[in-house]
Amino acid sequence: SAARAIRPVDQGGIRLAAILGVLSTAALLGVVSVTAGLGVAGWIAGLATGWAATALIVTARMRSDQPTIFPADWVTLTRAVLCAGVAGLVATSFGRPVSITALVTLSAVALVLDAVDGQVARRTGTATPLGARIDGEVDAFLILLLSIAVSQHYGGWVLVIGAARYALLLAGWLIPWLAAPLPPRYWGKVVAAVTGIVLTVAASGVTSRRVGMIAVAVALLLLAESFG
Repeated sequence: SAARAIRPVDQGGIRLAAILGVLSTAALLGVVSVTAGLGVAGWIAGLATGWAATALIVTARMRSDQPTIFPADWVTLTRAVLCAGVAGLVATSFGRPVSITALVTLSAVALVLDAVDGQVARRTGTATPLGARIDGEVDAFLILLLSIAVSQHYGGWVLVIGAARYALLLAGWLIPWLAAPLPPRYWGKVVAAVTGIVLTVAASGVTSRRVGMIAVAVALLLLAESFG
């Protein structure tokens, strides 16, 4: 609408989000490093993830027709920072064993908050397509990180789960009609949530390898159906 088109940029809120995103990423990685241990690769991956996600959220909001940070965006930013911690642990795991407890805890909190940001947006009347898109990208990246962690024990085929979103993105660049906007679909959110939960449980090692592989395979089939 015209009112939204001329809405002034909330420079204070956007600047605050940028500063907090940068600082909280470094702070979280510091805590993870002290309690669980992070290598150089973990620090690089974690900082790159948190800072890039912060830049994405801030830039996207600043360039939109509603240039302000909404309440749900703070939840999404928190999830992105948690993903930075997961990225740091996953990157470190290629060099040495890492704390599974820390990996599962960060992932579980990020998954729980995934159910929060949508509710916050709806209850505050600030739900926007851009917010949903950013939320979806955070979901996809967390699933990618978890699939990398699980693939180290279950095999490279698990990477298909994490790569699906980015394969579709690439296909959209090559075949324009694949990049066309899709109507909101609740089932897609359900599948993403189930996939994240299954991968987190698989990464935790609380189930047997056979049960874990079956569960991950089912999640892959659900994901394939959802993308189809």
